[in-house]
Amino acid sequence: MTEITTLSQLLDAEHTVAAGDADAITDGTTRLTWSEYRERVARLAGALIEIGVERGDRVGVHLLKSVDSFVAVHAVLRAGAAMVPLDALAPTSHTIAVLGDAGATALITGAPTATIAELVDATPVGAVLTPLGDTDVADTIVSRGASAIAATPPADRVEVGADDLAYLMYTSGSTGAPKGMAHTHRSGLAYARFAAATYDLGPSDRLANIAPLHFDQSTFELYAAPLAGSSVLVVPDGVLRFPASLAKLIAEEHITVWYSVPYVLDQLGRRGSLDAHDLGSVRWVLYGGEAFPPSSLARVLAHLPNARVSNVYGPAEVNQCTFFHLDEVPATDDPIPIGRAWDGARLRIVDESGNAA
Repeated sequence: MTEITTLSQLLDAEHTVAAGDADAITDGTTRLTWSEYRERVARLAGALIEIGVERGDRVGVHLLKSVDSFVAVHAVLRAGAAMVPLDALAPTSHTIAVLGDAGATALITGAPTATIAELVDATPVGAVLTPLGDTDVADTIVSRGASAIAATPPADRVEVGADDLAYLMYTSGSTGAPKGMAHTHRSGLAYARFAAATYDLGPSDRLANIAPLHFDQSTFELYAAPLAGSSVLVVPDGVLRFPASLAKLIAEEHITVWYSVPYVLDQLGRRGSLDAHDLGSVRWVLYGGEAFPPSSLARVLAHLPNARVSNVYGPAEVNQCTFFHLDEVPATDDPIPIGRAWDGARLRIVDESGNAA
């Protein structure tokens, strides 16, 4: 078996190619097999190469969470470029700041024409793909719409190295200017490998993607899932707003692994009508990003009879670096620890000056 050394190889790996007609990804509207997923990615990568994207270029992905957004991420990687995930619901000023800081020269977007024009005028972006429609982009830049992309021949994977930049994850900028964290293919793949091994992911698993692309939790479904051959349900943002609809979707799609912030789980427990659904398929629940009151966690677990739980922790610079497994429902309100370091990670206790304590 050929060793996987870059994220761009994931959809070309022997196990994903062999999976063929098995389900790979869905968002409740569009459903793709592994073969269809790979072809969509290759066509979009071909369109990126046609508009001038080269190895090492930074490409913004400005799409709402969907099958299309996952396709876009892997297309950027296939083209040998570095992916810059953008919040499609953020103010245009924030998007301009991120694109400018990243030095992005191309953009994949579903934004209206007026917004695209504003982004192009204020950033280094000189080429645009609009895979959701044939938007009339200004003729001063290179562009391709949905029809042209669909007619583009699938592109071969551009070879990159393990230490090439794979993606830039940006902070929200709530305490100042957005700050980009650089992840190489080696870095992203290390996380995917540890995640797949720690949570025993395999081809029979179905992962629920809750986090948007610009939140580092999404890398679990983006990269660990294809590494393990697991399929992904990209939960539409509209469904996330209605806990009862979310619970219904989890049951219908037979989700086995869940990863989100505690707030989403808490809303499921309070307003998801969990008694009305069979959630026995869920075997592992991961949560992170904030503390989870044990009483709220217990409320959810009462309806997940087969689920283990992990409290995970890690700043976006490292994706995840610690975990704490819970094998029983919390019986007290004592805080749940963040646990021990992953293999390959080291923990240091320092004082306020950064000196070892």
